[in-house]
Amino acid sequence: MVNRQWSIILASNSPRRRELLSGLGIEFDVRTLPDIDESYPDELLGGDIPLYISKEKADAYKPMLKPGELIITADTIVWLHGQVLGKPKDREDAVAMLHQLSGQTHEVFTGVTLTTTEKQHSFYVETKVTFAQLSDEEITYYVDHYKPFDKAGSYGVQEWIGYIGVERIEGSYFNVMGLPVQRLYRALNQF
Repeated sequence: MVNRQWSIILASNSPRRRELLSGLGIEFDVRTLPDIDESYPDELLGGDIPLYISKEKADAYKPMLKPGELIITADTIVWLHGQVLGKPKDREDAVAMLHQLSGQTHEVFTGVTLTTTEKQHSFYVETKVTFAQLSDEEITYYVDHYKPFDKAGSYGVQEWIGYIGVERIEGSYFNVMGLPVQRLYRALNQF
């Protein structure tokens, strides 16, 4: 049971985040703004990147908040060997990213910010994901059939590539999908 003192708003276009938040049994509305800046300072590393972006998103929504409303903003990145693998620009970029992830362990970081008119709380969650060696055919099949162009790192763990490619996950599976719901549930109850 989540503390019901707030009218909860999810600030996300992601169908996966909507599905995950619904899974907590929470009533919420969706509110989105176009063209929110997702850039970040170059010196940020790992989990500090999506944490920063989730706070920036929250700041963009804060002027619209009414008393009694709590908005959830989030951002997810894939982190491989000290580099961010964001959303692919096109098919070739998606294929190249999956080749980079093939046979490797990477981190998925999701930053989450809870904001009301009175206060704000932010956190990030890290999950390690190990991919098996993927063949060229598997990568192109996935990209051509699932078109993962809206996904950090060019993959959705809940899709075919996750079924055949993910050997091991250390941490929250739901974090890899884009919203660490267990941690979010605790944070909402403590807010």
